[in-house]
Amino acid sequence: MDYNGLYNKILSKQSFLCVGLDPDMSLIPTHLKQLEFPLFEFNKEIIDATAPYAVAFKLNLAFYECEGLKGWQQFEMTADYIRANYPDQFLIADAKRGDIGNTAKKYAAAFFEKNDFDAVTIAPYMGRDSVEPFLDYEGKWAIVLALTSNPSSSDFETLKISDNNNPLFKEVISRTMEWGTKDNIMFVCGATKAQKLTEIREICPENFLLVPGVGAQGGSVEEVSAYGMNNRCGLLINASRSVIFAYKDKKTGNNAGINFSKDAAEAAALLASEMKCALTKRGVTLQ
Repeated sequence: MDYNGLYNKILSKQSFLCVGLDPDMSLIPTHLKQLEFPLFEFNKEIIDATAPYAVAFKLNLAFYECEGLKGWQQFEMTADYIRANYPDQFLIADAKRGDIGNTAKKYAAAFFEKNDFDAVTIAPYMGRDSVEPFLDYEGKWAIVLALTSNPSSSDFETLKISDNNNPLFKEVISRTMEWGTKDNIMFVCGATKAQKLTEIREICPENFLLVPGVGAQGGSVEEVSAYGMNNRCGLLINASRSVIFAYKDKKTGNNAGINFSKDAAEAAALLASEMKCALTKRGVTLQ
């Protein structure tokens, strides 16, 4: 999916919600754990329930890799299900790959050829060689880690660079902008540092930003939109636990999780309504 395709999808849905499919086996409803492919069955219901409100789905590989071969199978089953039933969804592999040379090329082939993802998250610590192979695919995206939402991001990301006193995350964004364009590079920028989005927009005014940290980590749609939205929205706000495990805040007792997909749909609908308000408030034309 190209830049205009993603923008038009946001306009038509009046939402910029990305649902994170992080199906933790310890948290999925008990009645699913007896099935042969519990993660996939959980994901399938979440996808069906939230697709009307989302423009993107993000699969975090850690929650599949930890289950071994069967986890990988369910990762591919989930991606295939989305492609078969919701082909207009923007599909992200949250893999945080960051290697060079032939290794990076193989990672790119794994997600863009073997699996038909639109984008992959990339850790850019090893430089241009770790990002460029992902930019060789037309209509595909590298989503580069810039300023993340975790507390210890300050260990490296905000360190000052001696020659110009810029924090490292600004150097990462500036340098990466030289390797690609707004059509194939996004940046991960955490919602818990929403005010920094103003500074980030000074460097990359047109690029899309993937913004985790809304919901369970405390970020808000309104704050992210106020500091980070541009005139073509330019945002994908990811919500994972607050949507897919919304039932945890509602249900107790033996029937906990029976209606988990309904609870997820309600959580996604609420976020989408907030996003519609944000788009309207900031003058992004809705279809």
